[in-house]
Amino acid sequence: MEWANDGKTRGGVLAHLERLEIQVNRSRKNLEDLQRAQAVESALGTKIHKLRCLRDELRAEAKQRQARVKASTVNVEPDQTPEISEQEVAKRRKENVKAILQAYRFTGLSGKLTSRGVCVCISTAFEGNLLDSYFIDLVIQKPLRIHHHSIPVFIPLEELSAKYLQTNIQHFLFCLCEYLNAYAGRKYQADRLQSDFAAFLAGPLRRNSLCNLLSFTYKVEPRGQSFPFCARLLYKDLTTALPTDVTVTYQGTDALSSSWEEQRASHENLFFSKPLHQVFTSFARKGEKLDMSLVS
Repeated sequence: MEWANDGKTRGGVLAHLERLEIQVNRSRKNLEDLQRAQAVESALGTKIHKLRCLRDELRAEAKQRQARVKASTVNVEPDQTPEISEQEVAKRRKENVKAILQAYRFTGLSGKLTSRGVCVCISTAFEGNLLDSYFIDLVIQKPLRIHHHSIPVFIPLEELSAKYLQTNIQHFLFCLCEYLNAYAGRKYQADRLQSDFAAFLAGPLRRNSLCNLLSFTYKVEPRGQSFPFCARLLYKDLTTALPTDVTVTYQGTDALSSSWEEQRASHENLFFSKPLHQVFTSFARKGEKLDMSLVS
């Protein structure tokens, strides 16, 4: 009987050691994956910095070109002013728009001249991922007007047009790019949450067409019985891809320990500072860490 008990004890210890070895190997692999991800993130950070410097240079170049075009119009002699026809004005406006598009060709703006004026294509991106493209067909005449476009109805195109189209077309296009890129970024995050992290969701992801209001119930361990949280993310600033208001609450209980409250507060900070898919990637990494309770 003692031999039998001793055999069972040894078998239990061996099985326990095997589980620990699997956990350690998994943790080592996760650490290596994390180090590789950090290296990639560092390289992307350097690339983003270079692209931002390039963007600033291009903006400065666009401003200089616009200033030269304005100067060429202002420096016309008074007695020559009546001789400038509408065709000449339209031609100069086309050249101005063309110069702006050339200066911004690396920032998602491109276009081509048409018989009416110019057709501008705005390509959106988020975290280096190319997303949807939109076009806007401008008629270069006095006043400038939009012939047709594919801008979503919830983007304030009419408001931007009324403010800037006649006085500063460069700023008009820049603002339109901001709105479209922010919308594309919010939509991209919501899509990634539904497609890549559905196991963490305890119910449907609710969002509006502008993707500036998201609400969902989630768990921090996809296959566990962890306590569910409810999150509500509001994006008041429609030119950003991160929320301005975040509320994380518990579901189904009133009395909560301090550890749960700390976790809830840390989740709010994460949603404020990181894109949705990055937050849930961090949840996934925490869930795969070595369970030290097996050692005790």
